[in-house]
Amino acid sequence: MGGVQQFSQVFLDPAIINQYWPAIAGGLRVTLGLAAAIVVVGISAGLLLACLRCAGIRSLNALIIAFADIWRALPPLVVILIFYFGLPGIGITFSAWMVLFLTLSLVLAAFSEEIFWAGIRAVDRGQWEAASASGMRAITVLIWIVLPQAMRMSMPSLTNRAIAITKMTALGTVIGVPEILYQASSAQSFSGSATPLTMGALAYVALFLPFVILGRWLESRMNWRRH
Repeated sequence: MGGVQQFSQVFLDPAIINQYWPAIAGGLRVTLGLAAAIVVVGISAGLLLACLRCAGIRSLNALIIAFADIWRALPPLVVILIFYFGLPGIGITFSAWMVLFLTLSLVLAAFSEEIFWAGIRAVDRGQWEAASASGMRAITVLIWIVLPQAMRMSMPSLTNRAIAITKMTALGTVIGVPEILYQASSAQSFSGSATPLTMGALAYVALFLPFVILGRWLESRMNWRRH
């Protein structure tokens, strides 16, 4: 058996692909649903927190900063295990899907808040002052003048961070979330072949490569606009 044929037999066995592709496709749907929910909730929460910091309330800002710092420092896997195995001990129980969703949404919210806040601070203070001098309310200035600029500046970093965090849906395999890695690992255990893992890797590429390309395009476009 030649090297190429042996490689194909181990990593791309047609019979195993035909047998397990429905399971991998099911995992892809679960991962896609999770990723979409995490991105929407995490980025929305991060934007809201960044806007609240603009109010300049010291106690509130201290809480937001503490939230962002703690959730950026905590390893997501540790939090997942605490939520899934620890909280039931005090009578709080979440499904595996919900544990993964909550953990990664909070992590993305923490990073998003810092990214949006950096974008807001990058907007020239003179624009705030000029708009306020013309009689506009602070909330109106924030929504219509500052946020559009801040979001454009934040988009490349935000896209890259969202991709990095949503790929962590693979951590769901440790608590039984039937996402791509879980399905691929299960299929690999039953088949004794590496082909399901290859299928899982290809599923991740198909899911996340478009977003990686989008992130690269946004980054190059924003850099071009700065010159």
